[in-house]
Amino acid sequence: MRIALILETFPSLSETFILNQITGILDLGHEVKIYSKMHSHQQKIHPDVKKYDLSKNTHYFPEIPRNKILRVLKAILLISKNFYKNPLLILNSINLFKYGKNALSLRNLYYVIPFLKENFDIIHCHFGPIGIIGAYLKGVGVPGIYITSFHGYDVNSYPRLMGKGVYNDLFVQGDLFTVNTNFTKQQVLKLGCDKRKIAVLPVGLNIDKFEFSQRLVQPGKPVKILTVGRLVEKKGYEYALKAIAKLVADQKNIIYFIAGDGPFKKKLDYLVSKLRIKNYVKFFGAVEQEEVLDLYQQAHIFLLPSVTAKNGDREGQALVLQEAQAVGLPVISTIHNGIPEGVLDGKSGFLVPERDVDALADRLIYLIEHQELWLSMGWLGRKFVESHFNIKKLNKELIQIYEELLSKTF
Repeated sequence: MRIALILETFPSLSETFILNQITGILDLGHEVKIYSKMHSHQQKIHPDVKKYDLSKNTHYFPEIPRNKILRVLKAILLISKNFYKNPLLILNSINLFKYGKNALSLRNLYYVIPFLKENFDIIHCHFGPIGIIGAYLKGVGVPGIYITSFHGYDVNSYPRLMGKGVYNDLFVQGDLFTVNTNFTKQQVLKLGCDKRKIAVLPVGLNIDKFEFSQRLVQPGKPVKILTVGRLVEKKGYEYALKAIAKLVADQKNIIYFIAGDGPFKKKLDYLVSKLRIKNYVKFFGAVEQEEVLDLYQQAHIFLLPSVTAKNGDREGQALVLQEAQAVGLPVISTIHNGIPEGVLDGKSGFLVPERDVDALADRLIYLIEHQELWLSMGWLGRKFVESHFNIKKLNKELIQIYEELLSKTF
């Protein structure tokens, strides 16, 4: 099969679940081309991007100028250079009578340019706003089966910002929509999607890269608590730091590792100083996979106190919880969106209410004081992840979905 994957940003360190899908599809013998709106320009690149030479098959959409005059001038240039490739598609993309404001804004034209001489079996969009681009492409006549995967913010904060009907055309044009949890499925249904078009398919991880190990604390050494995630409101770092402050006040020998970068860094630095826990918190900034794997092996407990942000943004699946369980870490998280579907509450970890600092501190203290439970909890978590989140198994299910959709078109 020839498969096009359309993304917001590539390559992105925070979206390893998409990279795992891309490399898995390639390993299964299919052809993949990546189309992205933006380049991340990150200094650190996931090693699989280089290993699979993905940059060679990555194409970036022409940037759409905000200035209307420049947008028109650039559009004229694009048409003159590309018209011979597929005149019908170009004419369709600027058909004002058929596509109205989408043609007038020239968005359809800018998005169709990379597809003029391509022919894909599957066009798979990640995140709802990118699915809207897919709807544009299908509408103007770019052939293929269209799939959109919803992950989290795209069914929570984005519809609040853009209006509940933002995906109406997408739900009509799309052939199938995958969701990472049953919770996300319910959100997509509320937005108006036909339930017959929805398939639940979690995002997964390469189990082989996550080595299980027993957690032990050497005498006199601190218990290491770890969070991996972007420094944004929905990750709940504020409540994690307040819980850490309670542990420090309780004279627990701990250190809290935070791996990730984002807009909340200054706010969190201030809170660390205010709580007087600077000696107990270490920020690592943006990390690539090898660094994350090393941090997982160093840690004893994984913490992810996710919350619903003020703008409605929420987690989808929170794959880091499965990664942590895969290496044998007991986890503590919150009763939030799809998270309960990815943790064995009371067995591989503990879930507490959102923003409940006392409950977070209580569960942390419990695990610190009952280290004899770490091995059994870690082992249960590992087996759970192997059964439900193995990327090799999930990628085969995805290919089966592709094949079933293709069979219905013939």
